Amino acid sequence: MLRVVASRAASAARTAMVPRATVTVVGTRSVRAAHGVKETEEEFDERYVKFFNRNDIDHWEIRKAMNDLAGMDNVPEPKIICAALRACRRLNDFALAVRFLETVKDKTGSHVQKIYPYLLQEIRPTLDELGISTPEELGLDTPELACESVYHM
Repeated sequence: MLRVVASRAASAARTAMVPRATVTVVGTRSVRAAHGVKETEEEFDERYVKFFNRNDIDHWEIRKAMNDLAGMDNVPEPKIICAALRACRRLNDFALAVRFLETVKDKTGSHVQKIYPYLLQEIRPTLDELGISTPEELGLDTPELACESVYHM
């Protein structure tokens, strides 16, 4: 035990006495630059419409694309929403279609009173054609057991 303590103390004293080599830090500059060609809004919309219109799209791919759209800082155009709803119908995934509409409503943010009615107006023919109900029509816009105040429980 004494030997272990003595050897550690000697090692610590040795490293404290030996001068360290000076290390020169060389600064590097990192530049974030956009690589490739900048995509226009029309090209972006067309890319997602083509993706959702694929006949061989599966459940994972459609969820991945919808998740990517939800992570972006924009509200999808009505033609993208219609293409996504048609893809959900081809896969017979009604729940995913309704959840996607909820996501679109959430993406409108504080402008939900202006943007969401416009989107519903634009996609209404597609909703009627496919037989898809909106979350509001299904009663999913309000919690089932919601109280107005905690004092009314």
